[in-house]
Amino acid sequence: MNRNFADFLFPDALMRGLEKEGFATPTQVQAQVIPAAMEGLDLLVSAATGSGKTAAFLLPIMERLVGAPRPDSGTRALVLVPTRELARQIHVHFTRLGSYTRLNNGVITGGDSKAHQIATLRKNPEILVATPGRLLELLETGEADLSDLEILVLDEADRMLDMGFVDDVLTIIARTNPARQSMLFSATLHHRGLSRITERMLREPRVVTVNPVREQHPNITNQVLLSDGPEHKQQQLLWLLRNENYEKALVFSNTRDGATALGNYLIGEGQRAAVLHGELEQRERNRVVGLLHSGRVNVLIATDVAARGLDIPGVERVINFDLPRSGDDYLHRTGRTGRAGEQGVAISLVGASEWNRLESIERYLNLGLERRSIDGLKASFKGPTKRSGGKKGAKKTATKTLGAKAATPKPKDRLRDRKNIGKRRRPKAASGSEVGVEAGHAPLGKRRIARTEPEQGSGTKY
Repeated sequence: MNRNFADFLFPDALMRGLEKEGFATPTQVQAQVIPAAMEGLDLLVSAATGSGKTAAFLLPIMERLVGAPRPDSGTRALVLVPTRELARQIHVHFTRLGSYTRLNNGVITGGDSKAHQIATLRKNPEILVATPGRLLELLETGEADLSDLEILVLDEADRMLDMGFVDDVLTIIARTNPARQSMLFSATLHHRGLSRITERMLREPRVVTVNPVREQHPNITNQVLLSDGPEHKQQQLLWLLRNENYEKALVFSNTRDGATALGNYLIGEGQRAAVLHGELEQRERNRVVGLLHSGRVNVLIATDVAARGLDIPGVERVINFDLPRSGDDYLHRTGRTGRAGEQGVAISLVGASEWNRLESIERYLNLGLERRSIDGLKASFKGPTKRSGGKKGAKKTATKTLGAKAATPKPKDRLRDRKNIGKRRRPKAASGSEVGVEAGHAPLGKRRIARTEPEQGSGTKY
């Protein structure tokens, strides 16, 4: 691994930007990706969120464009991302790292003024960061042109698939210069359907795997707090926000209505909180994120729209008010803390109905979750009761429950015993008549069986 960024021999303009931002030692993913990208190789990269992958692809792009300026060219590099928040975050990274270069970039996402974006495209930005839907619209109207493209980056490809963008992405790839260099980044390389993109996008790629999705993040402590229901969770959450030491906290809800209700509750309890979800207009979403960035609020309640793309300094607590629906969602939520070498804590509030999902997430991510409780707010739910193992255990449990009588083994029902039915004589009844018949010489199907009730007109029991 390189000891510092000077080993990459970046242009002076880039080194000044790195020094300004305090970048000295490359992360593991940067140390592996940057040299390969500077060689012009196609790359297939699996790296956990928060590992520094944005700079891993931005720095080689900027190094190439600064070293070989082409003022008459159209857009030379395209970064495709699944969400608006991630697009803006990459734009911020570019602005900071490239502040001493003459490179310019544009952001094309849904929710913003199309006229403004068309004006941006007419300036031929060298680097374009875009979400698939809006970019495809502008390609179809001829406002965007990717025929001069030299580098294509697809970031968070697994999320792109989850959001249903695969067809849009494939259409955009088909509109680019086929001689381009391509890099694909994904939290996991085992996502169903990923091969559809890699086959069309990459040529003999080098595979780089750093901090794979199922490897526990070394800078994040994962905790579980058992709860008895929504109201109990609210009380526990409020205690955590009032008593934990943190600069900023992200609280995740699975639904928009749940996030709104939780935000109203916390604001009513005096917390400096704001709510972020996908139904907000883009201007309002930008305003809310800005409030958290500036510190005017220190608690953000969000749906999974904020699980990716937000890189906000000082997020030291991630709290899952609702347990996420999958292990991948858990990873991307908790990845908002413990970034860039900082320490973070992820706390999940888990009720009885969420226990099975919690165990599934633990197995999938190979996580060691620390159990904790709050004095005065302990849950009556203590986790599932221990089950005895297998059928044998169940049999033993039933035997103990039913007592000694049930423990007596049941006689085996053997064929030879059934053949002798009627051969044995029973004690005489009070009337002196015998009970039973001599049926030993009759065929089995024709024998008469002893009866418990007398037949009509007979005093003899059979």
